[in-house]
Amino acid sequence: MYVAVKGGEAAILKSYQLLARQRRGDVSQPELSVTQIRQQLKLAVDRVMTEGSVYDPELAALAIKQAAGDLVEAIFLLRAYRATLPRLGTTCALDTSRMALDRRISATFKDLPGGQVLGPTYDYTQRLLDFKLLAEGTVTPPAAAAAVVSPSPTPRVVDLLNQEGLIETRPVPPGDPAPTDLTREPLRFPANRATRLQNLARGDEGFLLAMAYSTQRGYSHSHPFVGEVRLGTVAVEVVPEELGFAIEIGDIEITECEMVNQFAGSKSQPPQFTRGYGLAFGHSERKAMAMSLVDRALRADELGEPVESPAQMQEFVLGHSDSLEASGFVQHLKLPHYVDFQSELELVRKMRAAAAHPTTPAEEDAA
Repeated sequence: MYVAVKGGEAAILKSYQLLARQRRGDVSQPELSVTQIRQQLKLAVDRVMTEGSVYDPELAALAIKQAAGDLVEAIFLLRAYRATLPRLGTTCALDTSRMALDRRISATFKDLPGGQVLGPTYDYTQRLLDFKLLAEGTVTPPAAAAAVVSPSPTPRVVDLLNQEGLIETRPVPPGDPAPTDLTREPLRFPANRATRLQNLARGDEGFLLAMAYSTQRGYSHSHPFVGEVRLGTVAVEVVPEELGFAIEIGDIEITECEMVNQFAGSKSQPPQFTRGYGLAFGHSERKAMAMSLVDRALRADELGEPVESPAQMQEFVLGHSDSLEASGFVQHLKLPHYVDFQSELELVRKMRAAAAHPTTPAEEDAA
C-alpha cells in the first residue's frame, strides 16, 4: 500500500509540472501577463467575476491565467478564494438609475429620454476575421467617448409604460427581508425571486443561454422584448453603524437588462406587460439578457401560468445552472470506479448467460 501511495503521489507531482509547461507554452514567446489578460480579455474577465461572485478584475485575470483560459476552472479558483475572505458587511441596493452610461439601448422605444447610446458592441460588426490583428506591434485604438453621466437619474424605459399603467410595478414591501446568501446557505425549494436571481447571476452563461433560447422557441408561452440594456458604472454604498447614513466606497461596472413580456392577465390582475430582470458584473450583455428571460419564465407560478416547460421549473433550472456543480459531477466520472464497474460487469455476464440458456416453465417450477 505504501508503494502504491508514493507512486501515485509522484505521478500527481509530475502532472503538475506538465500542466505548468502546458500553461506556459513556447518559452521563446513572451509570457502573457495578468495585466494583459485584464485589459485585453475583458469579456472573459467579466464572466469569471460574475459567476465567481467576486468583483475583482485582477483576481479574475489571475484565475484565467492559472486555468490556462478554462473559464469554468477559473470560476472555481475564484470561488475557492472567495470562501477564505471575511464578511465585512452588506452594501445598499444599487441605484442603477444613476449609472454613468457607456451603453444604453432599447428595442421597444426608438426615442428615449436621454437617447440611445450604442457604446462598445459586436452587434454591428460583420463577424469576419480581422487578419490585421495577426500583425505584430502595438495598434493604438481610437479615442473612446466618455461615459454619459446624467446630472439626474436617467429614466427607465419601463417608466414610460408605467405612466399608462400597462406594466406591473414591483415596489419594495415594508420590512422586506434580507435575501438568502447562497454562498452560506443551501438552496431550498420553492425559492423566492431574490434567491432565484442570485442563483441565476452565479449560473453558467451557456446553460442560461440554452434555457433562454428554449423560451423563445415556444417552451414557456412568452413573447419577450428588450425593454432596456444598460452598461456602465454605478456607485456602491454602505451604511456604517457608527454613522447611520450611506457613504460611497467605490464604483463597479455592471450590465443590467429589463425584459418586457406579454401577460394575458388572471382573475386578480388585468392584461399587462410583465418583467424579467438580469444583472451581471462588467460587460456581460448575453448573460444579463439570458438571465432576464429565464427569470420571467420562472415566475409562471406566481403569475398563474401553467408550468409545462423546463425553463419554468425551479428545481430543474436552479438545480442544474451552476457550472461548478455540473462540471464536478461530470468530471468525477474520471475517478476510479473499479469496484462499481466490476459488479456491473459480473451482472451483465450473468444476464447474458441467462439469456443464452433460458429456463423452461417446468424448470422454474422445480427451482
